[in-house]
Amino acid sequence: MKISNPSAAPVDETRRRFLIGVGAAAAGGALAPTMAHAASDVAGNVTDAPKSAPSILERWPFYGDHQQGIVTPRPANGMIASFTVVADKPADLDALFRQLTERIVFLTQGGTPPELNPKLPPADSGILGPVVTPDNLTITVSLGDSLFEDRIWLKPLKPKQLQRMTKFPNDALDADLCHGDLVLQFCANTQDTNIHALRDIVKMMPDKLVLRWKQEGNVPVLPPAADGRPQSARNFLGFRDGSANPDSADTALMRALVWVGAGHGEPAWAERGSYQAVRIIRNFVERWDRTPLAEQQDIIGREKMSGAPFGGRSEHDVPDYASDPTGKVTPLDAHIRLANPRTALTEKNRILRRPFNYSNGVSKSGQIEQGLLFICYQADLEQGFITVQTRLNGEPLEEYLKPIGGGYFYVLPGAQGPGDYLGRTLIEAARKSEATPT
Repeated sequence: MKISNPSAAPVDETRRRFLIGVGAAAAGGALAPTMAHAASDVAGNVTDAPKSAPSILERWPFYGDHQQGIVTPRPANGMIASFTVVADKPADLDALFRQLTERIVFLTQGGTPPELNPKLPPADSGILGPVVTPDNLTITVSLGDSLFEDRIWLKPLKPKQLQRMTKFPNDALDADLCHGDLVLQFCANTQDTNIHALRDIVKMMPDKLVLRWKQEGNVPVLPPAADGRPQSARNFLGFRDGSANPDSADTALMRALVWVGAGHGEPAWAERGSYQAVRIIRNFVERWDRTPLAEQQDIIGREKMSGAPFGGRSEHDVPDYASDPTGKVTPLDAHIRLANPRTALTEKNRILRRPFNYSNGVSKSGQIEQGLLFICYQADLEQGFITVQTRLNGEPLEEYLKPIGGGYFYVLPGAQGPGDYLGRTLIEAARKSEATPT
């Protein structure tokens, strides 16, 4: 198809199919269906280190009760991207959700972009080559407080605990790295796959989504330990991170701690979703590296090399705080003891962590700019992250870290099958609310 004026020309048929329909074709399994993960692949701790070099053909099914990227094993690379939503009425937001779902289906299932007229921009950035491989990619969509507060027709439907993240005592929040109407969490084997997915969405949806900020991170690929058990990855303080994470393969536990259900008192449209807390936590690694090992270990509450709690032998041993009420073994203000006191009353405060390390070069003051892209999920934001962080206020570890960004968001329920789309239940609730006289 020859086009004399590309900027004014209508989108040709091949390009139109790519824009609105290629995702459905890809969802049908165009790429090596034997590489698709099954539900039984969700096993162990989300914060287990990726075990070995995985295949770029591995993919997670898109449809289900819940979105992927929460209880699925954490791959080596992650990214959080925050957007401003351009949508003044339900029809606008409906169109956004539908197109975003189409893009996510295509990007997570893989496929071959079409060849377009060379006078037009190419259909794909080409970062991944002629075929977009799934590479274990998951894209998780969540909504921020501002999306509801800034739209009168959405405000009555806001999840009851969704709120704008406020400053904790040790925070130094940068407004340019906080909040957002909509957040996408990208997780994949390689960072190029995450970057490719972000660029695809930014390119395809410029009239609906405006990128505000992003933060990338990664964790190392590690072989299993000598006993065959997976190891937890280390953070940039050199300690294993997430050793006490709840077991994401325990469906009943995930229902209790992570997924919002009918008994949580949330709007009906929000069931099967979850609360997401994101924190960009800078580490003062130069100061930490000059701190004695014994002091580091007392601050964290674990042996640095083995990851074992004091008195234990491996990172998976459970510390016995009940027999140590005065903190002779594990200091009362140790990070792991404050975060998870392991009492019957604090079981409801457990959160599912999914963090990544980040390294952003050098700060203006000449320090290494490194830290933790902390991400966690819970069914109850108040009982989860907010309570845990409140217990950590004033801990000795604060001398070595500074939270600078992030926010609270609500993860949309999953799209349950072909024809369904992310955000459908919210749109239906909004339209029903509009039709109800006030």
